[in-house]
Amino acid sequence: MTDSVVPHASIAGTDSVVLHASIAGTDSVGGDFSRPSQPEETASAAEPPQFCATPATPADAAAAAWEGPAARIVAVEPESPADDAGFEPGCYLTTVDGHPLRDIIDWRWLASDDVIAVGYIDLDGEAGEVELEREPGEDWGFAFDGVLFDTVKLCRNACVFCFMRQLPEGVRPSLVLRDDDFRLSFLSGTFVTLTNLKPEDEARIVEQHISPLRVSLHASEPNLRRRMIGRHADHGLAALDRLLAAGVEVHAQIVLMPGVNDGHALRETLEWAWERPNINGVGIVPLGFTKHQTALRESFTSPESARGVIEVIAPFQKRARAERGTPWVFAADEFYVNAYGAETPERIPPTSDYGDYDMFEDGIGIVRSYVDEFAEACESGLAARAAEELASRNLVARYIIGEAMQPFLDAMIAASPLAGRLVPLTVCNDYFGGNVNVTGLLCACDIIAAIRNEAGTESAPREEEEKSAADESRGASGGAHQASSAASETVSDMLARGRGGGSRAGCAANETVQWTVSPSEPLLEHVPPPRPRDAESCGQLFLIPSVILNDNGVTLDDMTVQDIENAVGAPVHVVSCNPLDYLPEIIALAEREDVS
Repeated sequence: MTDSVVPHASIAGTDSVVLHASIAGTDSVGGDFSRPSQPEETASAAEPPQFCATPATPADAAAAAWEGPAARIVAVEPESPADDAGFEPGCYLTTVDGHPLRDIIDWRWLASDDVIAVGYIDLDGEAGEVELEREPGEDWGFAFDGVLFDTVKLCRNACVFCFMRQLPEGVRPSLVLRDDDFRLSFLSGTFVTLTNLKPEDEARIVEQHISPLRVSLHASEPNLRRRMIGRHADHGLAALDRLLAAGVEVHAQIVLMPGVNDGHALRETLEWAWERPNINGVGIVPLGFTKHQTALRESFTSPESARGVIEVIAPFQKRARAERGTPWVFAADEFYVNAYGAETPERIPPTSDYGDYDMFEDGIGIVRSYVDEFAEACESGLAARAAEELASRNLVARYIIGEAMQPFLDAMIAASPLAGRLVPLTVCNDYFGGNVNVTGLLCACDIIAAIRNEAGTESAPREEEEKSAADESRGASGGAHQASSAASETVSDMLARGRGGGSRAGCAANETVQWTVSPSEPLLEHVPPPRPRDAESCGQLFLIPSVILNDNGVTLDDMTVQDIENAVGAPVHVVSCNPLDYLPEIIALAEREDVS
């Protein structure tokens, strides 16, 4: 057996995992860009196979009736041990050496020897067992449908900030799947609370060395943590301590709520985490909220509140650099964007602080990575070549972004060779509302409205009626709640009352909650975007970053690129998220355009 499990790297992600990654537990700047290339990537988790009510094949029917989990085979490598044994796509594996296959981790752990006996269900629905043998280092030749072969372990918490509970009604079910599965934490980087961990789960994590895990910490003080995530909070904290003592490494996350777990409570939590060396780092992300609820109305959107958090963690970072050679605790990029606006590129921490970008999916290091790549594109001449190609075709590239990027991206482009040729099209997220402003959570309905407004196109009456009806249906309950929100109690109020007052977790800056931006005002100060010379006479290339679409090419509001094109009456192109990738793509698109 091997002493650890290497995550499988070729599994497609589900909507739920994509949404987790985009919001990083909250609405942070995460989801705007792609992670820098690393030597080894972790897997994205696919949903476990769902057996149809009417199975398509005898194998499907037999797998559905099987008492344990079954791993559906989707591909077999030619001339591999799997191929030599006669396996075909559509067959299932059920056991390895008599042990059930619950997930890809089990497979890699149990199948690490060079001779194994696998239980199977063949295409005729017959079950059996066969011995397989391979040469040292040879792959078995199986590719499976997803990384979980049983069911997802679901969340049993009642987190007051849960983003999944803030989504509008009518979204597809995979978006509201509230998983809390330690296997997805290891394979996909999703955060778990460990509150549903059973003794056998803990034993397995230790035995198979399923490490590192990403754990939602939020607060170390038991009563505060219980009020934040529910009655099982103590169970999760105790399990975390046992796993840490057993050598499991952890990346911790704190979803920061103003007046709840910031200020003194944050300092206390960081001290608690510092005393546990196997907590490799702590990421702090701001509370995210949508308009489809009424309890949450504030986050760290003002410069003063955002800078307050940065100041609180500074002493911890100084100590960690001196003693461990790393900042250890990281504020999500959104804190820096909210604190410094257009000056963010100069104020964001240096590249060396982010190491191998372990917390990229948490919205930590994304802006630094983007700024570095943009600078490299300018220095190498790539930006100038893209600008020249666009100019030669009389084109302007309209790169669609969320409001989170706008304060600093406009300024960066204005000072580059791309000024006037790459013009961000900033889109307000009305679908989710609240303080949701990242590119990765933009929906087609808002993108369509922005492109129509920019292109000067009008929607057909029927389309307007359908949009109005959809909006009315989506916001009917939310509107009713908003009417009475003045009389409702906020989550911060409830938690403070249960704590006996708000003195325990005050604002990071001065132990009180102070807001300079009201919920009804824009959450970011908008700098007027740069306009191309003779804009009306230029052709426009509308570009959608790929992060807006899932693996099936569908937006969060269930539209495809073709649907968007039909709605706006203009071509729309999908491009990458990073400058060194999307600028060559823009050059290629411009070369294909024939604009006089």
